[in-house]
Amino acid sequence: MSQDDKAAPVYTIPLTYRKMENLHIVFWLLKDISWCMIWKPLGVAMIFPTLIISLVIAWRTRQFVSELCHNVAISLWITANSYWMISEFFHFDAQVIWGAITYKHVALIPFISGLLILAYYYIWYQPRHKDTAEILS
Repeated sequence: MSQDDKAAPVYTIPLTYRKMENLHIVFWLLKDISWCMIWKPLGVAMIFPTLIISLVIAWRTRQFVSELCHNVAISLWITANSYWMISEFFHFDAQVIWGAITYKHVALIPFISGLLILAYYYIWYQPRHKDTAEILS
């Protein structure tokens, strides 16, 4: 470990937050396993705790721009993923909206929105705030 690493601020996660994040992973896996196994009721039910917890995590980390951007991107990913799952469960994913665009392609809106938030962070925000330590005051 270098001297710079020793002097760098440390971001810690309170235990109650960490437990919520770990439970969030369980819900997310249950949702995706349900999608894979075509267990519609469980898959749809798992959308709610998975998305709600991701939004709570984003809200709780809002004072850290890096954490907020990544956690909002995760929430958008879960939104896109959930919509895609529902479109397959209820067989409207392949229906054409216009031209070659199907209802499954609507999932690209939150996917790309999350990517744009991360692009903002990495391309614009982070280079302009290299010396700013994201720690609570």
